[in-house]
Amino acid sequence: MILEGTEISDLLINEEIKDKEVRVIGEDGEQLGIMSVKEALALADEAGVDLVKIAPTAKPPVCRIVDYGKLKYEQTRKEKEAKKKQHVVEVKEIRLTPNIDTNDINTKANSARKFLQKGDRVKVTLRFRGREMAHMAASKHILDDFAEMLSDCAVVDKAPKVEGRAMTMFLTEKK
Repeated sequence: MILEGTEISDLLINEEIKDKEVRVIGEDGEQLGIMSVKEALALADEAGVDLVKIAPTAKPPVCRIVDYGKLKYEQTRKEKEAKKKQHVVEVKEIRLTPNIDTNDINTKANSARKFLQKGDRVKVTLRFRGREMAHMAASKHILDDFAEMLSDCAVVDKAPKVEGRAMTMFLTEKK
């Protein structure tokens, strides 16, 4: 009905339309042909509705005889529906330490599994403090084991990488 990317507030209505000739579409969608803006406004006024310019870049511009308030309401309702249906992918973080116990890592894996099933990405961070920094390479197996535990529902999006005092890895849901 309206061009994609055109906001309802950008549309020109009635006397705001300054073109000489426009292509007119009636209330029920039939083409009424090319006519002057005065004639189109007279038709719209006769029907008790507005003349709305829906395609300003066309040659000649396309105008529709329609109730502007109703058009505005339907457009905002469609936008709200589209927003409801979209899912924003969030990045959830799971923090681990080099001396984590097996039960603790199982608990963290279960929470990561829940995040992945919701459709979120998971950032697994292995944080090092003090003397643990000397054994960074030896602790990489913790992230590998974590990814292995979740291999049934997740894939490694970004491989483990050292950033400062932490080693991070990203997991996404397996499709």
